[in-house]
Amino acid sequence: MKELKENVEIILPLNGLEEKLKQVQKEKRKLVIKLGFDPTAPDLHLGHAVVLKKLKQFQDLGHQIVVVVGSFTARIGDPTGKNKSRKPLSAEVVKQNAETYIAQLSKVLKISQTKIVFNSEWLDNLPLSDIIQLLSRVTVAQLMQRNDFNKRFNENTPIAMHELTYPILQGYDSVMIECDIEMGGTDQLFNCTMGRQLQDAYGISPQIVMCMPILRGLDGKEKMSKSLNNTIGLTDKPNEMFGKTMSIPDSLITEYIDLTTDFTDTEKEKLKESMDSGVNPMNIKKIIAKNIISQYHSVSEAEKAEQFFVNQFQQQNFENKSFVLVDIKQFMNSSFSLLGLCCKLKSDLSRTSIRRLILQGGVLVNGEKVLNPLEEIILEGSIKIKIGKRSFYELK
Repeated sequence: MKELKENVEIILPLNGLEEKLKQVQKEKRKLVIKLGFDPTAPDLHLGHAVVLKKLKQFQDLGHQIVVVVGSFTARIGDPTGKNKSRKPLSAEVVKQNAETYIAQLSKVLKISQTKIVFNSEWLDNLPLSDIIQLLSRVTVAQLMQRNDFNKRFNENTPIAMHELTYPILQGYDSVMIECDIEMGGTDQLFNCTMGRQLQDAYGISPQIVMCMPILRGLDGKEKMSKSLNNTIGLTDKPNEMFGKTMSIPDSLITEYIDLTTDFTDTEKEKLKESMDSGVNPMNIKKIIAKNIISQYHSVSEAEKAEQFFVNQFQQQNFENKSFVLVDIKQFMNSSFSLLGLCCKLKSDLSRTSIRRLILQGGVLVNGEKVLNPLEEIILEGSIKIKIGKRSFYELK
């Protein structure tokens, strides 16, 4: 029981887990635990893994994990938690993203033991009369208790009707799968409690809600989110994972020890004590980074990533770096602006981001800083380019 409650920020009701375990034991069955997600972006990151690893604990005890893919709700557009609604997605994009999500879930969960369902299976076929009856179970006053709705209403920011129906439809998923527990981040508390309310209205034993804390991203301020470009992705390459972990602010070390590693409680406490005793935070971050990579890749990959980091960033000689070789012949022009060339090499960064890097001295050509984005680069011979902290290219 203690392990199942570890790191959980909210359990509603407070004694709900104990009661549910007693209930299923009496009924001689396993818990049905729901995780719902809308496939609005195809990449899972360590923030998602906080919830996934808690699900894995239940799965290892033999309980049934049900992943509800919002194949219907993603097509209508959900409230973003900000000051505007999220754009709806096409059925094709939803399908592609869902396939990617499910493949990435295998980084944490045993997919063969995980039930995957799509809420379009029941919502696509729900008659209008049933939809209206469903909506009648919830009052506008209850919906306005959701923080972002309340904030937007008070600021006279438009709230579309489909946004108000979104948490109700998501709650209806809990009715359809008759789940015992719904799990999510603390930002999902309202939607999870909606499922509890609707189950009660339909005569089903209400689910309990378990909310995990929100992991902050690399900026140390906002929650980890791909839209904020502050994530460590579950499918990031080991070297990238290591470098990103090393870049977190020292203020996040304790949070990352608790929420991203799989150390024992004793090991976690020793790490925290070493930090308090004055151990260099960089050394602790290395331990965290290696643990993360070991979870999602392997121990040997973690060792290699640490060595790569040392070679790349703790040895100052530019010539000793490990460069990605690029065939210079692939470029049609005999010259490029520095900005244009960097955009070709580093296609995962926006043109604006690369321009900012250059102006801030984050781009080196043959070991020298070049601060002019429009500087002409003659493509001949061998050229070594460093873009940002972790990207090294040699054109020849």
